[in-house]
Amino acid sequence: MIDERDLDAAVTSGVLDPAQRERLVQFASDHRRGEAGPDEEQFRLLTGFNDIFVTIAVGLVLFAVGALGGLVSPVLGAALVAGASWGLAEYFTRQRRMALPSIVLLLSFVASVMTVLGLLLGGESWRERIDAAPLAFIWSLIAIGGGGAAAAWLHWRRFMVPITVAAGAASLVLLVIGGGALVLEASGFKAMSPLPWLILVCGLAVFALAMWADARDRARVTRWSDVAFWLHLLAAPLIVHPVFSLAGLMDASPAPSAAVAVIAVYALLTIVALAIDRRALLVSALGYVIYAIQALIGRGGEFSASFGVTALLIGAFLVMLSAGWRPIRSRVIALLPAGVAGRLPAAA
Repeated sequence: MIDERDLDAAVTSGVLDPAQRERLVQFASDHRRGEAGPDEEQFRLLTGFNDIFVTIAVGLVLFAVGALGGLVSPVLGAALVAGASWGLAEYFTRQRRMALPSIVLLLSFVASVMTVLGLLLGGESWRERIDAAPLAFIWSLIAIGGGGAAAAWLHWRRFMVPITVAAGAASLVLLVIGGGALVLEASGFKAMSPLPWLILVCGLAVFALAMWADARDRARVTRWSDVAFWLHLLAAPLIVHPVFSLAGLMDASPAPSAAVAVIAVYALLTIVALAIDRRALLVSALGYVIYAIQALIGRGGEFSASFGVTALLIGAFLVMLSAGWRPIRSRVIALLPAGVAGRLPAAA
């Protein structure tokens, strides 16, 4: 069986050029993932321990660059991290195609660009600006969201790391929330109660984008499958958190009905996850349902005991669901209209 060392030797001897080697490695990876089937929901995170080793080294370099630049100015420190992230990505992402370092470098680049904008527009006085000049703070939020989206778009054009689309979508959500707050503030609203509805709409929009990416690759053997994975991971909390807030579960003394509402939403999300074959939806919303069940069964009892019961219930549910994922999903798919089922990954 040919391994990575054989391919490196082939490049050294001139049998393959580096571009052919990378295409062959990507083809083999996609082919194996296709053989595993979409039910496995695979995505690239590690290609080997070298990914972890390189990520640690990259993290140290970025930390050092930011710390040394920060001695002169926090803005300079963040800008240097953004530049270093892009420069390192030219090698580790564009040439070596290493999964985990590419994810870290993308996130550090986008976060650093947003940090530069945040420091320039608000700095460390943000908390005071929220109270003293809310309109200026909202404009800062819009600029940061727009800057993050632009940074993600530029990075995608150059490197096409799958998580980039989710990072750009998260930045756009921030921009939309800022725009909604701006409209409310300009209209004279002092309460921001409509904002949870806006966040819910954003979550549904991200989910729709994830489904569009999934539809481009029903067999889940290309980059678009990974793009959809990260978008689903982002969509779930954006959908569940507004329900969490609107149901009143964040109040000082939440009613049992609030917890029941969140659990019902998670149950619906479970059915959707089974239908579209995306466990990422359940994982990213897991914290909310744990809190909801804890609020429901922990009233008037000891925290340790109630939390233990909560963990047992959720853990048992997820274990049984993972063990029976394929047969359960087959039944869910069988209940769907043929036109809808035909657009989803085939049930094993």
